[in-house]
Amino acid sequence: QAHLVESGGDLVQPVGSLRLSCATSGVTLPITAVGWFLQAPGKEREGVSCSSTRDGSTHYVDSVKGRFTISRDNSHSTVYLEMSGLETEDTAVYYCVADQVLPCTVVLRGVAELDYWGKGTLVTVFS
Repeated sequence: QAHLVESGGDLVQPVGSLRLSCATSGVTLPITAVGWFLQAPGKEREGVSCSSTRDGSTHYVDSVKGRFTISRDNSHSTVYLEMSGLETEDTAVYYCVADQVLPCTVVLRGVAELDYWGKGTLVTVFS
């Protein structure tokens, strides 16, 4: 059975940095995309960033461009999200996701059912 386990969520002050990790295991079929979603308090889940395993491209929503960086360590089946310049609006539960068919451009729209979700890790940015 496939598992995505996030870690790294914490309390941090504005303009601070965090690195989230997502350890993947049990994914027996190739995946096309791995990424991150967030769910802020009282809001719907939304895509943040995605890394394509097909061509290595990375994708970001506008609100995090220049501040967040997604990367993969294929040897350890881990996906990272480096977050810098954090703002109070970044406060959310961050979820790791993966899909075996969809490209990142579809994954990030958040309109399709994705194959794998982690349980999330909480990031709180407070001043």
